Amino acid sequence: MSACGTDASDCSTVDYKSSLKYVLPQSPLTLTASALSPKTWPFELSLLPESAHLVGGSVRDALLGRQADYLDLDFVLSANAVATAETIARHYQAGFVVLDAKHQIARVVFDNATVDFAQQVGPTLITDLHRRDFTVNAIAYHPHSEALLDPLGGYGDLQQLSLRMIAPENLKDDPLRLLRAYRQAAQLGFALDPDTQETIRQLAPLIKQVAAERVRGELDCLLSSAAGTPLLQMAWQDGLVRYWLPGSSETGLRIVDAIDRTAQHLQQTWPLYGQILMGWLREQTVPGLHRSWFKAAKLSQLLLPEPAMAEENLRRLKYSRVEQQAVVAILKGWHLLTEMLVQGLSPGQQYYFFKGVGASFPGTAIVALARGVPMETMAPLMHRYVDPSDPVAHPKPLLTGRDLMQALQLQPGPCIGQLLEALQLAQARGQIDTAQAALEWAADWLTRRSAAAVGPGKGDGHSPG
Repeated sequence: MSACGTDASDCSTVDYKSSLKYVLPQSPLTLTASALSPKTWPFELSLLPESAHLVGGSVRDALLGRQADYLDLDFVLSANAVATAETIARHYQAGFVVLDAKHQIARVVFDNATVDFAQQVGPTLITDLHRRDFTVNAIAYHPHSEALLDPLGGYGDLQQLSLRMIAPENLKDDPLRLLRAYRQAAQLGFALDPDTQETIRQLAPLIKQVAAERVRGELDCLLSSAAGTPLLQMAWQDGLVRYWLPGSSETGLRIVDAIDRTAQHLQQTWPLYGQILMGWLREQTVPGLHRSWFKAAKLSQLLLPEPAMAEENLRRLKYSRVEQQAVVAILKGWHLLTEMLVQGLSPGQQYYFFKGVGASFPGTAIVALARGVPMETMAPLMHRYVDPSDPVAHPKPLLTGRDLMQALQLQPGPCIGQLLEALQLAQARGQIDTAQAALEWAADWLTRRSAAAVGPGKGDGHSPG
């Protein structure tokens, strides 16, 4: 395999004869196991036209020795990109969709891969590569000849672990690339090239023009791993975060960092709880969407503290209703916990706390720990939460409303709901633990309630004095 040099004029033709080992002696790439090997693809190489080149992240990651269980391949063709995609999709009965008819971009979806086909932009592939964001993403691979095309020195930047822009104009063309630089640096463990970072600072106001859901995607990536936090802090300092997260501050970012360290400690010392923290609402689990209590907790610390304003910010960023409610519940849970810590957490107060915080408890707990609440204070609550049979954190009613009405001859009405709530509180306090005990307690509760309503000296035929 050959790799053309950094001078575009040297790459007008590609030498397809020399080997990969000769050109890239320091590469960790194992060709047969990487995305550069057609053996890993869900379709035959023979179906690709001679002009097709693999480009973008899959080439970059293969050269870095990074592998993924799910392939995400991008091919550039000189012509007939949509027709080629349709032919491959029909041959394998795979999913097919035209993403952009005008620019000739189509997608084929297999069980273990997504493959995009795009018409090259400009008269040559070299022109196309010069329009991309960063040099490490502008390396093309010709699978028919096993040749690399690297007109911008991207392979050298890979070796230096450096993320370098191709041109300021390319960042202006799509301002999301300004924020994407920090996400990719975090993802790859790279440093931003100094000139690139300075250019981003100058262009930072352009981030306001980007669609909210695209910004949200990059922020979620940065928030979903500890490796993203230093780059998120850097992006905040460079002016790319405050417009979209007006509640973000140095203090909030320090708490985000503390959440990372707390989560790491929990994963080492309490794996079960660490697993819960990295999970999400059972009925809302959708792979690939960066949904976790860990991320939600960090996001909650970059919003304005008032729940209504925080919810508005989340709505502006196009978060789903479920995510809005989860993050706001973490904020409310933290406020509720701080109030209860002052009063002392009796079983009854714990019951009301868990009832108020609901499923968002894992996020609330890690926020509390990151903000300095001692582990010895939080551990009892955390143990309750991980125990599905705990009567305080997960109360299971001993009786239903129908049970109460039948056994105690009660009529439907608000009293039934009040009685059920009182029974759950009594259960949390350890006063009852069986259905029979609950019935007896309920009868006594009704007697006391009736007596309190009548008042002393009333209802016995005598005047009070």
